[in-house]
Amino acid sequence: MIEVNKKQDCCGCTACAAICPKDAIIMKEDNEGFLYPTVDKETCIDCGACERGCPIIHTAKEQPFEQAAYIVQNKDQKILRESTAGGAFTAIAKYVLHNNGVVFGVELGTDLMAHHIAVEKENDLYRFRNSKYVQSSVGGGTHRQIKSFLEQGRFVCFSGTPCQIEGLKNFLKKDYDNLITVDVVCRAVPSPLIFRKYVEYQKKVLSDNIKTVRFRDKHYGYKYSTMNVITDRNHGNYYQGVESDPWLRAFFSNICDRPSCHSCHFRKQYRVSDFTIWDCFNVGRFSKELDNDKGATRVLVHTKKGREIFNAIKDDFSYVEIAPEAAVAGAKEMKESVAPNEKRESFFKDANRMSGEELFNKYFPETFKVKAEHCIRLTCYKLGIYSVAKKLYVRLTHKY
Repeated sequence: MIEVNKKQDCCGCTACAAICPKDAIIMKEDNEGFLYPTVDKETCIDCGACERGCPIIHTAKEQPFEQAAYIVQNKDQKILRESTAGGAFTAIAKYVLHNNGVVFGVELGTDLMAHHIAVEKENDLYRFRNSKYVQSSVGGGTHRQIKSFLEQGRFVCFSGTPCQIEGLKNFLKKDYDNLITVDVVCRAVPSPLIFRKYVEYQKKVLSDNIKTVRFRDKHYGYKYSTMNVITDRNHGNYYQGVESDPWLRAFFSNICDRPSCHSCHFRKQYRVSDFTIWDCFNVGRFSKELDNDKGATRVLVHTKKGREIFNAIKDDFSYVEIAPEAAVAGAKEMKESVAPNEKRESFFKDANRMSGEELFNKYFPETFKVKAEHCIRLTCYKLGIYSVAKKLYVRLTHKY
């Protein structure tokens, strides 16, 4: 029987609930907004399946193997514009759908929460584009759906965080030739509770109903990506960057992460997925052609299956091949966990008693410094010197 005695020992992948033969496990939200397993002891037969399925108890041991690495940019300008980075995942997903497959990825639903869903039509792939800076819920029998499709002989693509990938693999118990997995390099997963507080905050500040948000919009270009809040009336005219938007400031301050993210078991170069994908802001180091501020994705290919798929879809990209070591160099999120913010405990206590407006005004107020930084960034963009200024900033601060 699985028991979570320490919050850092559960990543919320839901594999334990999915694998339970008696459906004795349900995922319940705690006071920080994260899901944890709760066992119905009367129904539980103590078979140990949940523990065997847990990717933290049974983390795949890292063993070096041959990899390939690329920097890619989708040639389809619409896909590229709608994607957070270079549109790599859409190309992989299209390959699966064209082979009578099913694609599982994360959508920000109408409830403004992140959920794993399945799509079988190419026209629906837009639902997966754009980052979701909030932990997704892998519910609704997702693992069992995937297994059913696989056993029918259909191709299945599953995209998620590294812990979700390992959870799925543990649930399935064996490798499937028709399963393609894509993990996204993850800084940490923020709390759905705090994101709900953010939506509440924006509803108050903008005096309008929030229809949806885009966490990494390219309105000012890829290198100055912004939070785009779309309401009933403003049609998406809210664009604020990491220096000024309260949600991005909270996320990058590590104040609202899941506890397991601060001692993550899955930060490694050699992974169990077929592909690892993530941003390439420093694309100019590898290709002048791709350094056009439209977005680029690093793709690390781990398996023979992954290499075959990349070769099948490479004409969809403008790309350069690079050494795997060059791809991961400087990418701290690949191997290092972020440290928790020292105000994390008080932040969550306040989140349970304050309104969204009170919470964000207390911890992330719009000070003169915040306004000045936003003004400077926007001025640099309008003068056409933002990329140069950012490169100088990175060189001086060693931040990537």
